[in-house]
Amino acid sequence: MVRKLVLCSAILLSGAVSAQIKRPKLVVGIMIDQMRWDYLYRYYDRYPEGGFKRLLNGGFKCENTMIPYIPTYTACGHSCVYTGSVPAVHGMTGNSWFDNDKGREVYCTEDDSVQTVGSTSDEGKESPRNLLATTVTDELRLATNFGSKVIGISFKDRASILPAGHLANAAYWYDHKTGAFITSTYYQKDLPDWVKAFNAQKLPDAYYKEGWNTVYPLASYTESTADSVAWEGTPFGPDQTHFPYNLSRFVGKNYGALGTTPFGNSIVEEMCKAALTGENLGKGEHTDFLAVSFSSTDYVGHAFGPNSIEAEDTYLRLDRTLADLLATLDEKVGKGQYLVFLTADHGAAHAAGFLQEHNVPAGTVSLAAWRKGLEDRIEKVFFTPRLIRDVLNYQVYLNRPLMDSMMLDPRKVENEVVKYLMAQPGVARAFALDRMDNEPLPEVIRTSVENGYFPRRSGDIQVILMPAWMEGFKTGTTHGLWNPYDAHIPLVWFGWGVKPGSLHRTVYMTDIAVTLAAMLHIQMPNGAVGHVIEEVAD
Repeated sequence: MVRKLVLCSAILLSGAVSAQIKRPKLVVGIMIDQMRWDYLYRYYDRYPEGGFKRLLNGGFKCENTMIPYIPTYTACGHSCVYTGSVPAVHGMTGNSWFDNDKGREVYCTEDDSVQTVGSTSDEGKESPRNLLATTVTDELRLATNFGSKVIGISFKDRASILPAGHLANAAYWYDHKTGAFITSTYYQKDLPDWVKAFNAQKLPDAYYKEGWNTVYPLASYTESTADSVAWEGTPFGPDQTHFPYNLSRFVGKNYGALGTTPFGNSIVEEMCKAALTGENLGKGEHTDFLAVSFSSTDYVGHAFGPNSIEAEDTYLRLDRTLADLLATLDEKVGKGQYLVFLTADHGAAHAAGFLQEHNVPAGTVSLAAWRKGLEDRIEKVFFTPRLIRDVLNYQVYLNRPLMDSMMLDPRKVENEVVKYLMAQPGVARAFALDRMDNEPLPEVIRTSVENGYFPRRSGDIQVILMPAWMEGFKTGTTHGLWNPYDAHIPLVWFGWGVKPGSLHRTVYMTDIAVTLAAMLHIQMPNGAVGHVIEEVAD
């Protein structure tokens, strides 16, 4: 009898081992900052086979992926992709917001309780503590009893920290003052040797010495406007208005300028390759996760706009960068052994000047001018200064404690603010957020506003602009609104467990983390509101 029990136990144990949950060795989340969906195809004929084309032709494309909230900003987008949630739940209501509890503006990842690791600047005083929900990377760590490694890498602090989550082994971002990759004491007390060795190469200076010229002959950039037009900025100095850009003046200084060149993406990719080796990612017993975000596309877009040769060249170079990263993953992890998803945190509008030249209604507004005008108007009407706390993220923050102390009727103040805003050029709607149910709005706008509303960090009055109107930016472009140019993003799945195909029904940014959790057989993040994209996870 004892021998039979032992035999049965052995069989059961053997069965448990053979039925082990199958997961990839490594997941690589690729975020491309300010990537409009149409960039997948606008330059398609110029992409060689190893980068975007490899992902598109060998992967699964969700062609109608939308962002379901406003504002469509970097911190919100990175948080949404990895939490499967919206600002109304995860709390990231902007890159910055006026915190109604603290009574001041707050940066999304600021944390004065930690210190910079890797330099003497203050650019490392950051952590994910302001993010209120778990990420899929957190859930992977929990599911494997912290056996999985999670590393976040980006040029931007928030684009590294928020995807990596609360439980990451490390997050690294670029220090604009030193040109080195840094982290904070939230993660570790000292940089690993492989990061120190990487920083010692002084790659920013090497890129500066190289300068930025087009990767192909200038005349071949037929998808773009002329090399120098009125709506393009001059981020490298007023004397540099066209290719080639001489960047040697920045050697040893102004390391932040690197972000507004394709080389900001190049250095992030080199850092990722170093992390693959330095952290032995994809080599352990459990699935590891590399969360990478390429930010130079955003800096270049803001400076030059989507129709510039600079933007086209940045994407043609990014294509080569992706091809090199995929080839490295083939070598280090193995074909079919890693899972990739590629998406964006938001898109971008065409430059207002470009649209106006082509007779498309467009324009810009100034939130600073709105604030000044509102302060003057409200003080004149209610005989009380300082009733406007802030104008940020297309919202007006009112000083409710002061209104209470002065016994002012908040509805009358709100109505006066709305009246002022509705008289401003480019404004389509202005309404009190706590009364949005009474506002006749198209459903897509109403849902976007509701999903972006977190009372402790949101304002009192919401502004909706007319299509193609945006904040500031006489040159270049920006983003932040519900419109498809900001909210329609790419989503491509590739590698382990992914069958080539495409999907044209609408899915949402919130579905990414939930789908990934289903593929990995782990719990979805604790604030997730998305749904599994069954065609991908099947």
